[in-house]
Amino acid sequence: MFAAALSGFVFNLLHILSLYTPPHDNIIRLELRHIHGTAPDTGRIVFADYRPEKWIDLTGTAGQSYSIKTRKIRTYRPQSIGAFNDARAWSMRFGQSVTLPWDEDDVLGPDIESREVLLALAKMSSNAYLQPNETGWYELGANWTSTYPFGWEPDADGFRGQVFATPDNQTVVLSIKGTSAAFIGGGGPTAKKDKINDNLLFSCCCAHVDWTWTTVCGCHRGGWKCDQDCLEESLIEDSLFYPIGVNLYNNLTYMYPESNIWVIGHSLGGSLASLVGTTFGAPVVAFEAPGERMAAERLHLPSPPSTQHVTHIYHTADPIAMGTCNGVLSSCSIGGYAMESKCHLGKSIVYDTVSNLSWSVDIRTHPIATVIEKLLSEPWQPSLEAGREVPEPRHEEDCVECYSWDFGNYT
Repeated sequence: MFAAALSGFVFNLLHILSLYTPPHDNIIRLELRHIHGTAPDTGRIVFADYRPEKWIDLTGTAGQSYSIKTRKIRTYRPQSIGAFNDARAWSMRFGQSVTLPWDEDDVLGPDIESREVLLALAKMSSNAYLQPNETGWYELGANWTSTYPFGWEPDADGFRGQVFATPDNQTVVLSIKGTSAAFIGGGGPTAKKDKINDNLLFSCCCAHVDWTWTTVCGCHRGGWKCDQDCLEESLIEDSLFYPIGVNLYNNLTYMYPESNIWVIGHSLGGSLASLVGTTFGAPVVAFEAPGERMAAERLHLPSPPSTQHVTHIYHTADPIAMGTCNGVLSSCSIGGYAMESKCHLGKSIVYDTVSNLSWSVDIRTHPIATVIEKLLSEPWQPSLEAGREVPEPRHEEDCVECYSWDFGNYT
C-alpha cells in the first residue's frame, strides 16, 4: 500500500512539474505604464499615470507576445550630472573639451541581434504616435491601461510618447514620438514643432538651403559661412525637444530609481532617444533616425568612452536615415525639411533593401510601419544565410557631412 501511495505521489509531482515552465532570466515582459506629453498651456512635461479603474482591454485579437530577450550591455554614465552640465557649459563658452569621469557599468539591455526583440521595440516606437484606443495601435500584451491624456489633447503641440514598464519595474522603456509630417503620410498638431526641431538638429546651418527658404535661426553669414556660436546657442533653448527629453528622463529616474531605463524612438524620436541615451548612458534603439552625431557635437555633449549602447536600425531605401534626402529637388526640401545630416552615433544595423529587395530610394519607405510590416515581421534571408537573425551591427566609419560649409565665429 505504501509503495502504491508513493508511486501515486511521484506521478502527480511529475505531472505538476511537466506543466511548469521555468522563467528565463534573460526575458522580460513589458506593459504600458504612462502616457507623456507637453502641456499646451505651460510647456511643462506632464505624465498620465495609469488608473486601474480605467483599464481598457485591448485584446480583441490574440495580439503579439510582449516578451523581450535581454543581454548585458556595457554603458558609461557621468559620475555626476552637475559635472556633466558644467563640462557642457565650459565647452560652449570656451570651445574646450573637459575630461569627465565616467562610471562604467553593465546593465540589462535589449538583445539587439534578435529579430523578435527589434520587432517588439519597433511596435513600441510606433505606439508613441498613438493613444491606446486609436486605430493602428499595436497590441503587445493582455491588459493595457488607458490614462488621462495630458499632452495628447487636439491642441497639444509638443513632445509626446509612451512609457512602458515591466510588472516588477525592473525595466522601463521611454518611447519618443518622431516627426508627424503630412508629406510622408502624417501630420497633426505637433507637426510645426517637429519640423522646427528637425531643421535645427539635422540641417547644416539653420535650414538655409537657398534664398527662398525661411531659416529657423539667424546664423547664416552669407555664402557657405555659418556662425558656430550662434548655431549652438539656437540648439539649447528650453522649448526644444532635447532639453525636454532630458527633463523627462530625470523624472523617470525619480519615479523608478532602481530600474533599468531604455530609450527608443523612430525618426526624430530615434535621434532624440540617442541624444538622451548618450547623456545618461542608457541603452538606445532608434529606427530610421536621421544622423544625430552632428547635433551631439553642437549640443556639446561630453563624449563617453564608448557609445556602443546606442543602436540604429534602418534600411538603404530610406533617404532620411541614409542622409541623402537633401538638395533643392529632394522630397525633404520640397516639404520644407533640410535633412542634411547623415552620421550616426553608436552602431548601425542596416538592411540593404535596395540590393536585396530591389527597393527604390523613396521617402515613402521611411514610416515605422514599413520597418514593422516589411522588414522585421519575416526573417531576413541575407542574415539567415550568414547564420544570423539581423544584419551585423557596425560602426559607421569615415562619415563626413556638411563638408561644403565653413563654420566659425563671424560678426
